[in-house]
Amino acid sequence: MQIGQSFFASLMCCMSLITSSHAADYDFSQHYRPEALDVPNVGGISVGIIDQQNEKILGEKVYREIHAHLNVIQDPWLEDQLDRIFRNIVSQTNLGAPIGLLVINDKQVNAFAVPGGVFAINTGLIELAKNRDEVASVMGHEVAHVTQRHYSRSQEAFKGQTLLALAGILIGAAIATKSDSGAGSAVMLGTQAALVSKQLSYSRDQEREADRIGMQYLVAAGYNPNAMADFFERMQRSSVQLSFMPEYWMTHPLTTARMSEARLRARQYPSVKPNISDPDYELVKWYAAVLSNDVTEQQLKTLQAQHNQAAILALTAFYVQQGDALQAQAALNTAQGQTRQKMLAVLLQTDIFLLKHQFEQAYQTILAQQQIMPENRALTYKLAEVLIRKNQPAPVFNLVNKILRDNPRDVQGWDLMQRAAAIDHASPVQGIQVLRYRAEVEFWSGREEDGIKSLLHAQRLAKNNMSLSATIDQRLKEMQADRLFTLE
Repeated sequence: MQIGQSFFASLMCCMSLITSSHAADYDFSQHYRPEALDVPNVGGISVGIIDQQNEKILGEKVYREIHAHLNVIQDPWLEDQLDRIFRNIVSQTNLGAPIGLLVINDKQVNAFAVPGGVFAINTGLIELAKNRDEVASVMGHEVAHVTQRHYSRSQEAFKGQTLLALAGILIGAAIATKSDSGAGSAVMLGTQAALVSKQLSYSRDQEREADRIGMQYLVAAGYNPNAMADFFERMQRSSVQLSFMPEYWMTHPLTTARMSEARLRARQYPSVKPNISDPDYELVKWYAAVLSNDVTEQQLKTLQAQHNQAAILALTAFYVQQGDALQAQAALNTAQGQTRQKMLAVLLQTDIFLLKHQFEQAYQTILAQQQIMPENRALTYKLAEVLIRKNQPAPVFNLVNKILRDNPRDVQGWDLMQRAAAIDHASPVQGIQVLRYRAEVEFWSGREEDGIKSLLHAQRLAKNNMSLSATIDQRLKEMQADRLFTLE
């Protein structure tokens, strides 16, 4: 595990977590724009190994491998809450549109960014952070590692690696940091171990550079610069209580000097009045705790008795997850009127109606909100689910396709398309479409060979449909090329 973690830390710096206050009401982005940031131009030291297009392919490969090997929580509302913060940070850089954010069900306090625009965050980190600003500080730090191309400063580490091998190294190291697993080292056995000693000399300088540049991104996006030092200190305090620590902290400790530098650096920016509480983020924390089975019913009921609105919605989600519609409705009924208007409350009410097989009530509940925010992924996907339950597949395709056009890697979107196609008996190409959508689910879930096999089957069935056959042929070529891509 030591070899895998050290290599991953130096290669990607993904395990170098930094590590209260809500995002500033004042818009600092008016004063701190990407072109004004003090960010070194590192093009000269990274050109020639992984260009932007190859970074995108690498990022997509790692995105699929994360789905295949880590316990990804697939919940549109939670993902969108965190993705909004991530995109705020990325928008301050010169990086292209990100591939996406993934939430990993793991108590280990960790997060990592991957070239091409993938960010993975563990539920353990979500629960440790006090507010959105602290999460943004982690994201700023990790994104800085990517913008400064720390992963490719030693170019020989990549030369000749197949994408599969390289992504396997990255994901194997991520698996090795799991709080309940030591299996990752088995994924990474190979010649890469010999490169570790050469890579480590960069790590300390890279960490300090990522701290400095990450704070610039943090402030430019409108978050509190003190959040970075706040999270450093929270990490330091929590490490005493944890029974495990990321291997990275053993070789690259969070020093007092580094924490002090972060606090001093924050004072150079306009002061931000910290919010002691962040109710919206409190809801994110408790909801994530429910999805990761890291909170008990009694804990939530105790907070419910104190009229904690975030805990009330989390308790509702707890009962929905248990399939207990009566208890879920009873919990939701105790929420205040303003809380009942929150998007998560609407989604949960829809789920309660679905549990009761009250499909028309579910439809009317979600439709009213989705029509107000038709671009919202969580509302759109919930409406699509309701339509499928109502055995009305036709509208699902247009609804979901609008989201997939912006994010063709969205496993949940393709799953909804597959489910809708499976009940679309009026379609003359039903079987072909089911196979096409299944192929996308399998491919983006990391089961690449299965996805290609499904698409080959669809190709055979579509041989007499010229238009559909051409579409399938093109997609099949893309899948096969991505699977076999090699970094020369």
